Amino acid sequence: MESESAVRGHLLKQPKAVWAVGFACVIAFMGIGLVDPILPAIAEQMNASHSEVTLLFTSYNLVMAFAMLITGAISSRLGMKWTLLSGILIIAIFATLGGASDSIESLVGLRGGWGLGNALFVATALSAIVSLSTAGTAQAIILYEAAIGLGISVGPLLGGELGAISWRHPFFGVGALMIIAFISLSIMMPKPKQVAKVKTSLLDPFRALKYRGLLVLGITALLYNFGFFTLLAYSPFVMHLDEHGLGYVFLGWGLMLAFTSVFVAPWLQRRFGTIASMCAMLILFALTLAAMGIWTANKPVVIVAVIIAGAFLGNNNTLITTAVMQAAPVERSTASAAYSFLRFLGGAVAPWLAGKLAEWYNPHVPFIVGGAFVLLSVLFVIANRKHLAHIDRTGGAH
Repeated sequence: MESESAVRGHLLKQPKAVWAVGFACVIAFMGIGLVDPILPAIAEQMNASHSEVTLLFTSYNLVMAFAMLITGAISSRLGMKWTLLSGILIIAIFATLGGASDSIESLVGLRGGWGLGNALFVATALSAIVSLSTAGTAQAIILYEAAIGLGISVGPLLGGELGAISWRHPFFGVGALMIIAFISLSIMMPKPKQVAKVKTSLLDPFRALKYRGLLVLGITALLYNFGFFTLLAYSPFVMHLDEHGLGYVFLGWGLMLAFTSVFVAPWLQRRFGTIASMCAMLILFALTLAAMGIWTANKPVVIVAVIIAGAFLGNNNTLITTAVMQAAPVERSTASAAYSFLRFLGGAVAPWLAGKLAEWYNPHVPFIVGGAFVLLSVLFVIANRKHLAHIDRTGGAH
């Protein structure tokens, strides 16, 4: 077995193209965190209810879910580099238009366009890093998750600072950052020698779901994303902090996510196995959401719970992404598209449902329901354990 220093050495010895995509991932995922601290401000200044504002996540995730189904077909025709650049450009355009929006309805619609760009970028970025990396699939996924974690953690800090000036500034900030990512990727990522000879069909992601392992992981992600996006989209409304405060809380959340993605998840995988570790992290996340549901009115408890949840989600994201790459004998991009389609369907329903549950009942209920869905995802994995046994037999992607 390789030493930890050797593993880290392999992780850092990457081609220039891998670092270019990783840098773009950091900036792309800063876009999520940039917006999060300003959700209460948008609700107040646009006279919108919490459930209306959480539609910013719903439209984003819903479009992204269905767009994931076409990313493979587009990438196999345009090539990896131009698909990435197209996604970045679409994000830049719709984020900038969102900053100029004057109604919650138009802002929700523009976030949907943002989701289209993100789908093209995210699905292709994962397969690009895995394909271009010289350190193996497991290390490439760790690098990808680290880039996501870094972007998500730094984004809220910048979003809090810009949002304190105006809720519009973070949207304009995303647009500017995407232009930087576009330029850097254009320069640093080499032009592909050729577009894929085999064109991916629009039906390939659906065909991939016939493999039960991939289907089980997709449904698992759909269920646990109810908890993930309840925390992300609804917790800002119960912490009662200003933009700066929310920025610092989600900075802590993102740092925990990034750290565990890189340093803890690989150890858990080697020590306990991918599936057992994943179930343990999901149970801990469900318990965290339950605590938030019980002590919703206790601001320190909610703040600490959000930050701690980042650790469980960071571990789980790396573990489940590694499992997806090994779940079915299909192209990595196809597996990612099929899995992401199911994953983001959960992310589309959860934010709107959280806002509505709070309006129908009380602020405690969204977290309790979110935790119940996460716990259900664990029970679903256990019930279908035989379809995932091959993942642990091959040691994940290590």
